[in-house]
Amino acid sequence: MPYAQLTSEERFAIYHLKLYGLSHREIGRRLGRHHSTICREMARNGPEDPDDDQDVYWHEAAHQDTLARRYQPKPWLRKSNARLLRYVERKLQADWSPETIAGCLKLAHPENAQKRVSTETIYRWVYRDAGQGGTLYTFLCRQHKKRRRQGRYGAGRGLIPGRVSIDQRPEAVNRRERFGDWEGDTIEGARGGGNLTSHVERKSRYVMVAKIADKTADATASAAIHLFQSVPCALRQTLTLDNGKEFARFKAIEEHTGLTIYFADPYAAWQRGCNENTNGLLRRYFPKGTDFRNVTEKEVALVVKKLNHRPRKCLAYQTPHSVFMKALRGALVS
Repeated sequence: MPYAQLTSEERFAIYHLKLYGLSHREIGRRLGRHHSTICREMARNGPEDPDDDQDVYWHEAAHQDTLARRYQPKPWLRKSNARLLRYVERKLQADWSPETIAGCLKLAHPENAQKRVSTETIYRWVYRDAGQGGTLYTFLCRQHKKRRRQGRYGAGRGLIPGRVSIDQRPEAVNRRERFGDWEGDTIEGARGGGNLTSHVERKSRYVMVAKIADKTADATASAAIHLFQSVPCALRQTLTLDNGKEFARFKAIEEHTGLTIYFADPYAAWQRGCNENTNGLLRRYFPKGTDFRNVTEKEVALVVKKLNHRPRKCLAYQTPHSVFMKALRGALVS
């Protein structure tokens, strides 16, 4: 049975029944309320000194005080836990997402709600901190100081001749039933400053990244072929790309890697959501306008290592590296 607040009529009855000296249990019985409800009411709105006969429970004042408290902002109880707050701040500074922090806390303290905090609460802390001139927002993936509306996706690209639509991709890929299905894209740098090409395995979220001097089809295909040479054939099933002209030489990638390549529909970024999300994580380290001529291969490798060793909610807080390595060992044995 859901709990309902005491009404003004019930408080009026409590006032008179208290004058007759009835106990909390008896008052509760007569009102059809649990006696603990009466006890809480007297603790919140009763006389400051119960032993003072002149200090009594006044039903009108009690009801007005209750209505006033209803509109007072509630304190952020979790934020009063300094140890929990420090933990959240340290993990944000280690580039953990709020969702990952909340999920790991839940796994570590399943029975203690005081040692946990929700994803939404962490975002509120961050945005409130930003409004007060703080810098916690700089550790978020998008580094926004406040929530932003999502814009429409699309760049007006044409279709690549000979492309095979994602509609013909095996259903097993959509369900992530196996390892070896990848998504690929490029990340643009400053004008004339080079680019990155990224490929992420759909089931493990394992990512591979390479620098490319320019966004030509030849450079993109060569980088992709080089990356997949380190992956066993059993883990090279399919590759889903967008419709950028840099993937015009997809046939060469298929020939040298054994991958079957499919193309997402135009203006349908969600069909490559795994790769889009990964590129967003990479943008955290390489924001728009980055001149990749000033970024070394070692720096790129360190960022990729960081992403592959970060716990992910979708993997039950395992890391992409650990999940992919299990699949890799299975592929090598078979």
